[in-house]
Amino acid sequence: MASTQVETVTSSAEKMRLAAVVLLVIGALVAFYMLAAQGATIQWGGLTVGLALAAIVFFTSESGKRLIAFGRDSWREVQKVVWPTRKETLQTTAFVFAFAVVMALFLWLTDKTLEWVFYDLILGWRG
Repeated sequence: MASTQVETVTSSAEKMRLAAVVLLVIGALVAFYMLAAQGATIQWGGLTVGLALAAIVFFTSESGKRLIAFGRDSWREVQKVVWPTRKETLQTTAFVFAFAVVMALFLWLTDKTLEWVFYDLILGWRG
């Protein structure tokens, strides 16, 4: 069963790292707009460098390490999945499509039957 415990940032060093990440992202965005007159290469370079630095700082923090561990665990779980074969996938798709067609016909016949009962037999309208 998955843990529902919420973990918060408690150490001041961790808070400083996450604040630095936020400041680096904001700085990267400011640099992108401030460097517009320098040309697209410089502008995008400033954004890329700022975001790369923010990512490096984030992934060295506890939150970043937990995110990396979560990603590794998730990848391990995905590798355990037994994916259906092409034949099984096609059979399931055909079954769903056939069921949808049968239901559409059933609902159309039900609608036409009720229309006939109400309008022709009960009300006597010929429409």
